[in-house]
Amino acid sequence: MASLRPRTMPLSVLRTRRLAAGRRRVVWASAAVLTVCVLLLWWLMPSPTPSPGGQVTFATGVRTGVYERYGTLFKQRLSRDLPRVDLTLQHSQGSVQNVARVASGKADYTITASDALAAYREEGGKDASRIRACARLYDDYMHLVVPRDSPVDSAKDLKGMRVGVGEKRSGVWLVTGRLLKAAGLDMRHDIRPVHEGIDRMPKLLAQGKLDAFFWSGGLPTGAIERLAERTDIRLVQLGDLLPRLHEQGPESRYYRAAVMAPDAYPTVQRGRSVKTVAIANLLVTTDRTDPALTEGITRSVINSRDQIGLEVHAAQKVDLRTAIYTDPVPLHEGARRYYRSAKP
Repeated sequence: MASLRPRTMPLSVLRTRRLAAGRRRVVWASAAVLTVCVLLLWWLMPSPTPSPGGQVTFATGVRTGVYERYGTLFKQRLSRDLPRVDLTLQHSQGSVQNVARVASGKADYTITASDALAAYREEGGKDASRIRACARLYDDYMHLVVPRDSPVDSAKDLKGMRVGVGEKRSGVWLVTGRLLKAAGLDMRHDIRPVHEGIDRMPKLLAQGKLDAFFWSGGLPTGAIERLAERTDIRLVQLGDLLPRLHEQGPESRYYRAAVMAPDAYPTVQRGRSVKTVAIANLLVTTDRTDPALTEGITRSVINSRDQIGLEVHAAQKVDLRTAIYTDPVPLHEGARRYYRSAKP
């Protein structure tokens, strides 16, 4: 009769099976832990924020001015930095009109001079309290351009002359009225004002239809460079007007003494500097614009300085350290986010 005693498994086989089972348990446990960790990280990580997009309007200035050229170059840069944003440029008469357009919502962003902003706020402009800044950009320099043989050596000498004073809603027009007042002249009665922009005034001067014109722009302004190529002109100093200019009220504190270096317009200045008045330009919007969009636009403005500065030399002055000084309006929340993230 066969034995019913169970067969005994060799110890070596038993050990091998136990080790294999142990390894499988370790692998399964490790896989379970890894799966839990991946799921936990996925749960905790913020979902990616989509890049800002949509239709955006940017008010610039007259067609041959610095604002317009800056806007054109910035549009090209923004198409790479924020490809989902469709930026449309709006031509305008200048700073005064630009402020009103942004405040009213007719434009989303614009460049404007700080004195025009201050005037809009002081005069109780609609929704003035909603205007916010993205960055301080560069300074505009006041130009008084005359033929080289002109007898004009100061703004005081313009009495009775045909003078280009800028379009009526431009920053040039605003500053020119104050400069003439500082010189003891009234724009409406003591000169023959011609309300044209930089796109027309150089031609009128070259044709002898103007005796002089004022311009407020970055250095150098291309329209004046081109005028100098075909007409012998010079720049009249305006530095002597600053003390009287500062007596005209709180808005006048935005004007500072400045000097046009001899290389600003070499063929015009012929090695001589010119004392004048400068005003800071700001990139502005309102508190209605999306913070993420404004943060992206502010970043693009700062990062595009060198690229835009190759063609608009004034843009070389854009600097992260000074961009936050946007008096008379506060920074937009989106711009604040950018500057906080950009701290070294």
